Amino acid sequence: MTHHILQGRSESEVTWFQRRDTLKAAAAWVAMGGLPAALAQQRSNVVELVGDVLLNGRRLVPQQTIQTGDEIATGPASRLTFVLGNAALHVRQNSRLTVERGITLHTVSLLRLLTGAVGSAFGRGPSRTIITPTLTAGIRGTGVYTEVFPDQGNRSYFCNCYGTVDMQAGGNRATSVSSYHQSFWGEAEPKAGRFLTPAPALNHTDEEIEFLAGLVNQRTAWQIAGRTGVKDGRGYMEQRPPEAHPAMPR
Repeated sequence: MTHHILQGRSESEVTWFQRRDTLKAAAAWVAMGGLPAALAQQRSNVVELVGDVLLNGRRLVPQQTIQTGDEIATGPASRLTFVLGNAALHVRQNSRLTVERGITLHTVSLLRLLTGAVGSAFGRGPSRTIITPTLTAGIRGTGVYTEVFPDQGNRSYFCNCYGTVDMQAGGNRATSVSSYHQSFWGEAEPKAGRFLTPAPALNHTDEEIEFLAGLVNQRTAWQIAGRTGVKDGRGYMEQRPPEAHPAMPR
């Protein structure tokens, strides 16, 4: 297990992918052909459902299919993993989000996270957007982790685990190009005059992002490179100074 820092999350929440039932469910999903086969066979796109999850206000059952336009809410000690288009998403407990339609019913154009946390792996395709109460991220093919902290005024956390992301918070903008976890805060109140600030790598692991990427037949940047980097939130394989982070004032 790679090094990770927890803030307001438990160890069990970030090691969900290690459970035997989870591994079996993922293996079955891949073996049965992933989303194209599920759509052709009119099967659900839910890979794993644990606990109480609401879909558009009603309790979700594993046989249902999640579509764009749906609202998802997870309860305490609950979690949900599903695939939509070429995006795999893992929703942590006590989260609420909506997924909005792209060019087809099964393509995500926008993910709006109102509270809680979601890890995602997106294959290449049209630009997609993640919106929280305090930041906006325009993403391409990448793996990301997003979390909203209600106890901090909805301060939002975003990690570009690998890939290219256009970041915006308040009037601040930055382009994030990451090979290994480049992390940002979308501040509820400006810090030193800035709404977009550097953050450490929090509350997610390499392995869960790898797990999600595998569900959509993708590999992370560090899997392709055959090595991991310095997990300090700056986004590089090698050690870099703090000013190398794109959210630092220039």
